[in-house]
Amino acid sequence: MSALLLLFVCLILGVLVARLAKPPAGTVHGINWWVLNVALPALVLELIPRLRFDPQLWFLVAAMWLTFGGAWLLFGMLGSRLGWSRQRIGALILVCGLGNTAYMGYPLIQAMHGKAGLALAVVADQLGAFPLLASAGIVVASLYSGRTPQLRTIVGRMLTFPAFVALMLGIFVGWLGGWPELLNNVLAPIGATLTPLALFSVGLQFKFHPGQRQATAASLGLGWKLLLAPLLCWAMGIAAGVQGLVLTVGVLQAAMAPMVSAAILADEYDLEPTLANTVLGAGIVLSLITVPLGNLWLGG
Repeated sequence: MSALLLLFVCLILGVLVARLAKPPAGTVHGINWWVLNVALPALVLELIPRLRFDPQLWFLVAAMWLTFGGAWLLFGMLGSRLGWSRQRIGALILVCGLGNTAYMGYPLIQAMHGKAGLALAVVADQLGAFPLLASAGIVVASLYSGRTPQLRTIVGRMLTFPAFVALMLGIFVGWLGGWPELLNNVLAPIGATLTPLALFSVGLQFKFHPGQRQATAASLGLGWKLLLAPLLCWAMGIAAGVQGLVLTVGVLQAAMAPMVSAAILADEYDLEPTLANTVLGAGIVLSLITVPLGNLWLGG
């Protein structure tokens, strides 16, 4: 309970600071730089060498692909029938196909399932959600904005992302037997800064621009991201015989709020940024309720 309370406090504190304290320009950029380039790699380096291979780990990655692929299929079909613009369709595919499996996922999974669950959340994020953002996400953003995807850009983003490099190194170190305890004691407190700073950053960036013309699209998008997608992932896992914590973490990561980076990508490619930010803001708030409820339903 105290862990979940910490998440709420950090998120609300970020919202209040952004509204009342007028933080210096570049605050969000600085915090995000630390989280992505220092705290997240340290967390990955601490957890991954301790993770033992499980044949069911494929499910964590497959759940992320099912969520994104389903969003692409669903909104591609709905968009043509409802007369949506290509920009609107692209925005919904991005923000409702890619989950906030790091900034929201890591803290929530750790609060509900400890370090064992957090290690699995890292696998879902770094081998599932992040490669999707860097590859299929850029392809969707390019196609629906009328641009041509650049293979070199996609590969470069993936291979140079610090946490992905840390993941590969962590797998190698785990194969060798793990880090010395002295080094683990250094990595752990650095990685622990991710939870409060990530939620504080989300609060600083929180935006909500509801509009009557966006209501239907936002509702359909959040219905897929927070309810239908995780249900389909659960059905896939049950049908494949996936059990225990792997099933729970995979479904919960699929149920996370829309990814902040996906909304930024939509803004960068001019894919109806106001809708993307509305879905992002509403999804963050709703997921703080739906994800713990989903965890209870799964028996967590």
